[in-house]
Amino acid sequence: MSTAALVSIGEYLSTSYRPDRDLVDGQLIERNVGEYDHSRLQGALTTWLTNRQRAWNIRVLPEQRLRVSATRFRIPDVCVISRNQGIEPVFTKPPLVCIEVLSKDDTLRSMQDRIDDYLAFGVPNIWVLDPVTRRAYICSRQGLREPEDGMLRASGTPIEISLPELFQEMD
Repeated sequence: MSTAALVSIGEYLSTSYRPDRDLVDGQLIERNVGEYDHSRLQGALTTWLTNRQRAWNIRVLPEQRLRVSATRFRIPDVCVISRNQGIEPVFTKPPLVCIEVLSKDDTLRSMQDRIDDYLAFGVPNIWVLDPVTRRAYICSRQGLREPEDGMLRASGTPIEISLPELFQEMD
């Protein structure tokens, strides 16, 4: 759901929203968060990755604002950056991984718009996870596909998530 009034980038960056919102071409876009399934999976992902961040030389950032273009800001549920990447209040360089967790009100169209923004921004690894069906999708310009072996892997890094183990953490 979006609000009718246009918001400037300056106003967006100087305002705190609860929950935080994306800004897409001047429109505030509400994010579907806050329900148990979404929260539980987002927490499990964050814990999985955080427990390995030293070994994998990464930083794990839940709900970090990304400036994906001149007029678009997105907030992935979880993103992962290299420890070598510079720290910014709002990131202007693509992370290694952007992860979205589906909520009951997410639509394929709204998720595809987010994926397209991440792809255009240059994010090399984009994953969408569904806490209800316990399925995950690897997103690319060719579309969405499920990992055949139950593992999400970030190309060119040691980052990997065992989906059976991750989803078991939710029980």
